Amino acid sequence: MIQPTVPDVPKWVLNTLNHLYEIERKLAVHGDAASIGRNVERIKDSLASEGIFYEDPMGQTFTETRTDLEVSISGEGTENLVVTEVVKPVIRLGQRDFSRVIQKGIVVVKSTEEGKAE
Repeated sequence: MIQPTVPDVPKWVLNTLNHLYEIERKLAVHGDAASIGRNVERIKDSLASEGIFYEDPMGQTFTETRTDLEVSISGEGTENLVVTEVVKPVIRLGQRDFSRVIQKGIVVVKSTEEGKAE
C-alpha cells in the first residue's frame, strides 16, 4: 500500500497549534476571565487562512477504520467506542472540507456500553 506523502510543516507551527488547543481546553474548564478566548480564535483564524488548523475529536465515535487518531482504550469494553480524552488534536492542512492530516490525534477512547445494566 502506498502511503500518501505528508507535507513538511515547520515543527513550530505544530507546537503552536498543540499549545493553542491546550489553552482552549483550559479556558473551557476554568472560564475565560480575561477574554483570552477571543485572542485564541484570532490566532486560529490567522493560521487557518494559511490552510492549517486543528480538529478536536472529543466526544466523536471511534471505529477501527479511522486513520486520523492514535488510540488507547480505557476500560474493558471494545464496542461503541467514543473519544473521552484528547492528548493531542488532529492537525490538518488544506480547507476544512478537503484537508490532509499532518498530525494524528492522540486520544483515549472508552466503550459507551461499559457500566450499563444488562
